[in-house]
Amino acid sequence: MADAHNDKRRFTRVELALPVEVHQGGSVWHQHLIDISLNGVATDQPAEWDAQYNEPFTLMIALEDDREIELHAYLQHVEAGRLGFSVQHVDDANIAALRAVLEAHMDITLLEEELRLLSE
Repeated sequence: MADAHNDKRRFTRVELALPVEVHQGGSVWHQHLIDISLNGVATDQPAEWDAQYNEPFTLMIALEDDREIELHAYLQHVEAGRLGFSVQHVDDANIAALRAVLEAHMDITLLEEELRLLSE
């Protein structure tokens, strides 16, 4: 069943275990990245989770080279200790960092194709 779900995705998800700070208003939750794509992020769910589901989030993903990727997203689903976010905005500085992360873990031709889809 997981394969059928993945076939419906437009963008390839790459599994990465990186720290993520999820911000909303004055709240910050320290979580771990499960996977990432050009338009989505999955994290683990913290034990204390009292977020406003209809309000935007800012996700700060800590990269291994002391840089961060900042993504603006909305929560799409909560299931089995996993939070799924839909990325709504990535600025130019952060798209370059996101692209570099994805390039290191997926086929460059596929990534270029997905970047074209993103810009449509």
